[in-house]
Amino acid sequence: MPGFPNTPDFTELNTPVRQELDLRNLPVEGTIPPEISGVFFRAVPDPAHEPMLEDDTGLSADGMIARFLINSGNVDYAIKYVETARYLAEQKAGKALFGRYRNPFTDDPSVEGVDRTVSNTTPVWHAGRLFMTKEDGRAYEINPKTLETIGSWDFHGALKSQTMTAHVRIDPETGEMFFFGYEAGGLCTDDLAYCIADKNGELVYEQWFKLPYCGMMHDFAITKKYAIFPLFPTTADLERMKAGGPHWAHDQDLECWIGIMPRYGDVTSLRAFKGPKGVSAFHILNAFDEDDDRVCLDLHTAETNMFPFMREAGGVTKQNWEIPGSTQRWTFDLSKDDDAFEIIDIGPPGDMPRISDALHGRAYDHGWYLSMNPEGGPPLIGGPVGTAFNALLRLEPETGRLDMMSLPFESAINEPVHIPADDPDHEGWLLAVVDRKTGDNEYKSELWVIDGGNISAGPVAKVIMPCRMRPQVHGWWVPMATYKDAAAV
Repeated sequence: MPGFPNTPDFTELNTPVRQELDLRNLPVEGTIPPEISGVFFRAVPDPAHEPMLEDDTGLSADGMIARFLINSGNVDYAIKYVETARYLAEQKAGKALFGRYRNPFTDDPSVEGVDRTVSNTTPVWHAGRLFMTKEDGRAYEINPKTLETIGSWDFHGALKSQTMTAHVRIDPETGEMFFFGYEAGGLCTDDLAYCIADKNGELVYEQWFKLPYCGMMHDFAITKKYAIFPLFPTTADLERMKAGGPHWAHDQDLECWIGIMPRYGDVTSLRAFKGPKGVSAFHILNAFDEDDDRVCLDLHTAETNMFPFMREAGGVTKQNWEIPGSTQRWTFDLSKDDDAFEIIDIGPPGDMPRISDALHGRAYDHGWYLSMNPEGGPPLIGGPVGTAFNALLRLEPETGRLDMMSLPFESAINEPVHIPADDPDHEGWLLAVVDRKTGDNEYKSELWVIDGGNISAGPVAKVIMPCRMRPQVHGWWVPMATYKDAAAV
């Protein structure tokens, strides 16, 4: 598409599509299990306008909310732009008005003070409402039936934080939604707001505390007893931004930091732990209490930041395939007074993890995540970091057992969602979009249905997509009965 930069953020799988669609009765190969009945929401970044800057990142792309509706083996698909304040301002102007990623000092003067978030990272369902989120601002509420944008969401005026994470945690027993916002007090502040919304969606708890530095906090975790806040040394600097520079620059010589506090406690009870220098992690597999005093955090780590533009801003020039990483368990002994903790490897490197929603914050025996199969050929260009995954792993962290579903040559897989099975002895089903290269900048996409306990067997069904698709970031599964009871209709 002329006008878009010839970079990994805007070419190959990341080529802008910019189409709103409503498709019915998609063709299905195989049989979709009848217990799969509900909606798979996906967050798809797709820039509506050519960017102002040649080195723009796909992370700035406008958010689109996509929906697979599955019922009695029938599949419908729809996708629509999230009409954020930013999107509407640029639509009115007919061009891009916002400059460098998360740097308002590079914007066109006409949009000074306009909410910059693009709501492109995670669809979140809670208390009958659907939201699209991105951590640089508040969520936008979406009508789940029409995909129309309702507006920015601040919990009926109760939320004070200017930001809300794209990685909320919903307790499977209480229905509460736990979340946080970093840079809660504004651009480059070291404020973090920790919040809880009750099962009815009302904000009942918001406490603020100061972080050791303004850094990346993409994900967090809860257990039955604790809230865990990992901070990684990709840092923001206001003066650098005022000079037109990047929001984020990775500091390889700075330690990461982990804060742990009782999940219903006061922030003054937070314990701080120092971790390795330069380490980076974006997503957490799970966390749980091992006993009264020990907390386990399972996450995907890398030696440095996996986003090239973030690490290069800090002087780190390695390529993605040169960066060591692994899936690790970090265990914290709260009975001790020091800030050290135990680190062990539990699996190969990867990202985009998924477990059963019923096991969030609980001890668990298996989970799934995406990785690279070196025998699957070179990775396709696509996805948020520019290189797409070509394998799905099933990991048993306690035993080390590992199963793999390797994709066909020149294929890529997006983050899956999990659907529980009616049979309690069955591990449930995974849904994931798979993209396959068919020619020069030509791709075909399919929605795969995978047996979670037998991933190496490949898909039991495929939904064939008649349109080109752009990679998602994250997704969310909503059962049909829950979807029908949506609050916003």
